[in-house]
Amino acid sequence: MIQETRETVCRLHAELVRYNLVAWTAGNVSARVPGEDLFVIKPSGVSYDELTPEAMVVCDLSGELVEGSYAPSSDTAAHAYVYRHMPEVNGVVHTHSTYASAWAARGEAVPCVLTAMADEFGGEIPVGPFALIGGDDIGKGIVETLTGHRSPAVLMRNHGVFTIGDSAKAAVKAAVMCEDVARTVHVARQLGEPIPIEQHHIDHLYDRYQNVYGQRSHL
Repeated sequence: MIQETRETVCRLHAELVRYNLVAWTAGNVSARVPGEDLFVIKPSGVSYDELTPEAMVVCDLSGELVEGSYAPSSDTAAHAYVYRHMPEVNGVVHTHSTYASAWAARGEAVPCVLTAMADEFGGEIPVGPFALIGGDDIGKGIVETLTGHRSPAVLMRNHGVFTIGDSAKAAVKAAVMCEDVARTVHVARQLGEPIPIEQHHIDHLYDRYQNVYGQRSHL
C-alpha cells in the first residue's frame, strides 16, 4: 500500500500545477497509508518536474521520516497533526493559490454567495489563526477551525490554503474549488456587494450535492 500511495500522491501533485495552484516548489499533497499509522508527502524544495513516486517520503503520525531519500515537506508537522486528530481525514493539501491566499492575507472568510460554494463547502470558507511554520501550530489551527465545520478548506491567516478530504483526491478537489470560488467572489465584490444565500437554501444545496449529485451505484 505504501508504493500505491506514493504513486497516488505523486500523480496528484501534477493537478496542483495543472490548475495553477502552486509556484516554484511551494505547496504539497499528502495521503494517509491505508491500514497504517503512516502518510506519504512531497519532499521539501523539490521541483514538481522532478517528482516521482520514489521521491515521495513516508512519515509516521509524529511527522518523523520513516522511508525516503529526501527530507519531508516543511509542512509535514501540520499534516501529521491533522492525521493524529482527525482520523476521518485521509488526505491533506496545502497551496498558496493567489485568490484564496489574498483572502487569507486580509483575514477574511469567503462568504457563501455562490451555489457552488454551498455545494462543496456547505457555507463560508473559514479563516484560521496566524501560525508559524515548522511546529504543531498550523495543524492545531486547521483542526480547531475545521472541527464541526462543513468546509474541507481553511484559509490560514497571512499564509494560504489547507484542505482535507476522505481521500487525497478529495482534498485536491477542495483546493481547486477553493481557489475558483475565491476568485469569483473577489470579482463579484469589484462589481458591488454579493448577495448572500439564505441558510436553508445552503443546507438544501449541500445535501443534494453530497448525497444525490453525480453517478450513484444501483447495487
